[in-house]
This record gives sequence, C-alpha cells and structure tokens, in this order.
Amino acid sequence: MEQNGGMSRLTSKQDALAYHAQGRPGKIEVVPTKPTVTQIDLSLAYSPGVAEPCREIAADPAKAFEYTARGNLVAVITDGSAVLGLGNIGPLAAKPVMEGKGVLFKRFADIDVFDIELGTQDTEEVIAAIKAISPTVAGINLEDISAPRCFEIERRLAEELDIPVFHDDQHGTAMITGAALINAVMVAEKSMEDLLVVVNGAGAAAIACANFVISLGVRREQLVMCDSKGVIHTGRTDLNEYKAAFAVETDARTLADAMVGSDVFIGVSVGDVVTPDMLLTMSENPIVFAMANPDPEIAYELAMATRSDVIMATGRSDHPNQVNNVLGFPFLFRGALDVRATGINTEMLHAASRALAELAREAVPSSVARAYGKGSLVFGREYLIPKPLDSRVLPRAATAVARAAMESGVARKQIDLDSYEREVAERLGPERDIMRRVVSRARRNPGRIVYPEGSHAKTLLAAQAVAREGIARPVLVGDRAEIEKSAEEVGVDLSALEIVDPSSFPRLEEYEAKLIQLRAHRRQLPPELARERVLDPVWFSALMVAIGDADGMVAGATRNVRKTMPPIMKVIPKRPGASIAAGVSMLITNQGLLFLADTAVNIEPTSEDLAEIAALAADLVRRIGIEPVVAMLSFSSFGGSQHPRSDAVRRAVEIAREEDPALIIDGEMRVDAALDPVVQARYEECRLGGRKANVLVFPNLEAANIGFNLVRMLTAESTMIGPMMVGLDKPVIAMQPHSAGVEDIIHLTAMASIEAHDNKKRDAALEAAAGQRGG
Repeated sequence: MEQNGGMSRLTSKQDALAYHAQGRPGKIEVVPTKPTVTQIDLSLAYSPGVAEPCREIAADPAKAFEYTARGNLVAVITDGSAVLGLGNIGPLAAKPVMEGKGVLFKRFADIDVFDIELGTQDTEEVIAAIKAISPTVAGINLEDISAPRCFEIERRLAEELDIPVFHDDQHGTAMITGAALINAVMVAEKSMEDLLVVVNGAGAAAIACANFVISLGVRREQLVMCDSKGVIHTGRTDLNEYKAAFAVETDARTLADAMVGSDVFIGVSVGDVVTPDMLLTMSENPIVFAMANPDPEIAYELAMATRSDVIMATGRSDHPNQVNNVLGFPFLFRGALDVRATGINTEMLHAASRALAELAREAVPSSVARAYGKGSLVFGREYLIPKPLDSRVLPRAATAVARAAMESGVARKQIDLDSYEREVAERLGPERDIMRRVVSRARRNPGRIVYPEGSHAKTLLAAQAVAREGIARPVLVGDRAEIEKSAEEVGVDLSALEIVDPSSFPRLEEYEAKLIQLRAHRRQLPPELARERVLDPVWFSALMVAIGDADGMVAGATRNVRKTMPPIMKVIPKRPGASIAAGVSMLITNQGLLFLADTAVNIEPTSEDLAEIAALAADLVRRIGIEPVVAMLSFSSFGGSQHPRSDAVRRAVEIAREEDPALIIDGEMRVDAALDPVVQARYEECRLGGRKANVLVFPNLEAANIGFNLVRMLTAESTMIGPMMVGLDKPVIAMQPHSAGVEDIIHLTAMASIEAHDNKKRDAALEAAAGQRGG
C-alpha cells in the first residue's frame, strides 16, 4: 500500500479510517470487534494508523462519532449522596449500584457505560468534573445525587453541554408514571384536565412526577403536594424554591385532608402512610400509584381488599403494574444517541411515555405473558404499562424518542425511522432473551428428560442444575456405580436425581420386545442383538422415550451426532404428518439467533424434502417465540446461475409457499443476501422485506456441515448448540460433544421439556377430536 505522510507503507489513510469507523452510516452505533491479529492490524489500531482519525476529528469534532466509540457511550455518574434507600453512603459504596445500572443499559439497549463515582459532593466541583469528562461520552446519566442539589446540577449541565443530560431518579420515574397515568385515566373513564391529584413526597422524583403530569394535562391548581410536614400550602414559610412552586391555597393540612375527593394518589415517599380510611375518601375508580420501595404507601393486598374499584400500581415486581425505571432510561438514551441529540427535552419524554402507553393497549405476545408466569396479559386495571422484558418496547420507544428529537430540533442526525425501528428490533429483539424465556416456560411444566451419558461430568452438573431450578425431572441412564463415582468426583448431590441402570432394569425384556417389534418391518432382530442394544444407554434412552417412560431425551455429551442418530431414528417414530426428520442447530451470537437446517440427517434432500425441512425448522422457531424468516441457501441468488441444484432450491421455495402461504421464505440465495439487508436490497424480487433471515436451510448435508463447523471453528464469541431433531414424535436433542457445555445442556433440556408439553397438548387435542368423530 502507498505511504501517506507519517503512515507505514503497509497501511493507508483509507485503511486507518475504515479500521476505526464505527459501522456503516445509518446503522446503530455499536462498536464492532476489531481485529488485532497481524502487524497491519496493530499499526491501524495504534501508531501510526491512529493518527488519521485523530486528524479528522481535530478538523471536525463531529467525526468523533464516526471514528471512536463515543456514539454508544453513556457515563453513569454519582456522588453517592442519595443511594437507593441507603442515603449518603459515599461514592465508593455507591459503585455497585452504578455498575448495576450499566448492566441494565447494556442488557436492554446495548449501550456501553462508564460508571464514574465522584469524590466530591460540592455542587460546583461536581459540575466541573462532569463537564471535564463530557468529550468522552455521548450522554450523561446522573444517579443518586441528593435534592435539591440534583436540580441545579442537572439544569447547569443541560445548559452548558451539547449532549443529553438526564437525572433518572427524577425523569425516569416521571416518564413511567406518566405512561401508567395516561392508561389509568382511560380505564377509569376520566379526563386528565379534570383530575384532582395528590403527590406524597417532595424530593426529586416527586417534584419531577408532579411537573410531568402537569405537562400531560393535569391542572397545576388541582395538584396538592405533601411532604413530611403535611400539605405544601401558601401559608408555609419553610419551603425551598422547588417546593414553593407547588404551594396552593387550601384548608387541607394533612395527607388525609388532601386525599378527600381526590382522583389520583402518587406516592414517592415512605411505606404505610396511606390508611384504608384515606383510600375510602377518594373518588370512584381511584388511581393509586404507591411507589415507595420496598413497602408501598399502602400495601397492594390491603388496598384491593379496601376498594374493589381501585386502579393500582406499585414499585414492586410481585404486583401488577410495576413502575420501573428500566422501562425508560435505556430506550430513551438509545433513541437519543442514535440521532446524536444535543439534549433530552419534554417532547422526547412525552414521546417515550405515550409510546409505552400505546404499546400496553396492544395485544401482548404469548411469549411475554409466559415469561411472567401469566396465561395472558390484557390491557386493563392489572396491565397499564408494558413489561420490561417485552422485546417490543425498545424499538417502539427508541423510535418515538428519535422522532421527537428530530421534530423538536435537537437531533444532529436525521435517520429513516421505519428502517431504524426494524433495525433495532432485529438487533436487539426477542432472540437476545430467548433462553431466559425458554427456561421460564419449561419451569411451568417440567418434563421427564432422560440423559444417556449419565456418568459424564457435564451431564451430572447440568442435571443437578435442571433439578434445582425445576426446569425438568432429569433421569440419568448408565452404570449406577460409575454415575455415583463421577458424581462424587465433581461434587454433585444425587438425592434429587433419578438413576436408571439398564443392566438391572426390571422391565428389560419388555424393552427388548419393543425394539424387536419396532425393527420387524426391516428384518427380524436376533434376541441377543436386541439385548446388546437395549443395554446400550443411547438405545435404552430412546426406548424410554418411545415407550413413554420419559418425555424427551438430551444426548451427545460423549458421542458425536453420527453415532447418536441411528438409535434415535430407528426407535422414535415421526410425528403425525411428517415424512422426514431433520436436525436444526442453533447458533447464538451477539447479533441474535440463527437456526441452521438440516445439520444431521438428510444427505441429498429433494426439493420436497427441503420444503419440509424449512417448514419443520420454522415450526420449531415459532414454538420458542420467534417469527421465522427463512432463507433457502444456494451458490447463487435468485436465478443468477442456472443449474439443476439452484433450480431445486427455487422449487423448494415454491412448495413451501404452497404449503404455508404465511411463512416468510425466499430463495435461492447466497448467505450474504440472507444475512445482509444491504446485499438483499440488490434483488428486487426478494420477499424477505429487508429482514435478516434467522432460519438458514442448506441445500444438502455436505454444505450444512461445512457451514456449521466453519462457524464453530472461527467464531469464538458465538455458541453453537444442537442439533435439535424436528419431525420426530418425541423431543430428542443430539449435541456435539466438542461444543456443548453445561449451560447448553441446561438450555436444551428446557427446550425438550417445552416440546414434550406441547406434544402432550397436541395428542390430547387429537384424541378429543377423534372422540367427537366417534361419538
């Protein structure tokens, strides 16, 4: 490469800038992993290559968003003066809370965080310190700073910096309270401007909530605020400027006085200050937001027992309508950062609140309800605001914030909002959460899952965790003495685990007869061979599942798939309506989930086989709560190369569409078109609609195994698990021993347990239908 000023002859200015660039224009500004493998990589990362982005930023400071990690960085800053309910515990003791906040930013919005604990509580020094570090980040989240200092600190920083400054204790609480109030008013069939509101508490959160509900339409003269001394009225002389702004002329002097005839109570104070008698004095369909933690201003059970018409929210997760700031700050900052907002204004807060309120009024995916142990979630008194784990919240709220920022003039970057919402949903959507939701669902109906490699350390550790967490009822198959010896070596308590030793199994002859019966259509199996096979833990475990002594099977801790498959395929029948079985492997990456099929069974599938593999894989993906987007892979894209192999893939797409017109599927296409919307956009005939595929169907087993193992060997940050068998009548999972860890076995057990429960429901429905026809 050409030499460029002080650059090495191995690198160029273009190489250096490309290396430091933070993704494509218009994409979410999340820092990609950068290679540091070769001398050239290192020369680009640091000297001399790093000089080029430095020069660009010196000439145009806005280039820092392009060539550094700044665009996705937020500083979470505290002085430790008002930490949770712990008070002024100082900066070092506050650090765990700030680190926890960083976890939430990353988990819910993929925002990187520097937590900064300041060793001063002097207002001017705090402001000066934050201003000094502001070039490092794209936003400031103030946390746990005491009132009234927090008001001045936030006001000054918002005026003097050109990045978002947000005090979550104030505005995060207010934003979620506002969303809940919008919907509560709708449920109560009242109007915002007619409400009589009582706010108990006069700290930062309470004052912010009061200001926010006024901005939503509550009339200031109809809002009464109380502090520890009672009602804040015009006759008091002990009020600071922030409380004085809420002083009203009234005869009410106590909280009890203020609540008479009120429509809304907003508590941001202390527990148990509202009595049943006070609640009874409120108007019809009273709205009570008792948000003190851990004890609300009135206990949820007591309030509901006192008045059946109360519409209630608390700050607790064990009651309906939790007002939780995690519903707000990650999504607010995501939208603000992605348009490079210069601040956070009322329009953006309103947009977030209204987006949350609107989302709660929509139908809730069953996967979200199941994650919270509910059969369903329906808008009403017990569901006013979305759940934090609802993957729809991020794209909906972040897009609303970004739109408001652009429309109100604080956005330095204009974006296509439709593309942005889809992009955020794809990158940070339900796939990130899938295993947590799978485990949660499995716990509700734990199946009896058998492990043929019962003495292996990974199996033992996983089975212990599965039993402890209630995910399934594990059964270890193998030599009892070996299992007990291995368990002692790895410290596993076997008291909650069932062990089945084939050599001493009392129904061994029954299993032998069953195996002979199952193989009779091929050839008569000699009894001695039947006995040999039944004593093999894999054959035995498959027979347990086929006979109904177990609900599912997880194998592969020691044997590879090719050795595990024959017993499974020869013993367990295909499910009703299926003509083939296939293996689906799951790839977990930091970009989401990918499902690869067929990675186990069909060597040279026909077009009909490929269509059925796609349908079976899509059904698996749906059952775990993800909408399948299927790409049928080939060496060409959309007729680019005419060949019988690519023609067969195109024919498979046609068959799949005929069988399931609602399925999002297209092909033939190369992998780059399947996974990169930019490449995909070159093909006008593509029906994936700009969405990245999450189900990749390979044209044959050769291609699937090459792709599977290539990814496994080269992608250290990804996890490949499976394959999970589809098309069989019972759930069976055959892992790869070299890649499956203890956590993988736990997750796959959960998936097997869920499928077993679904199969039981299917069989019961078929039996009931048959009974009705017979009757």
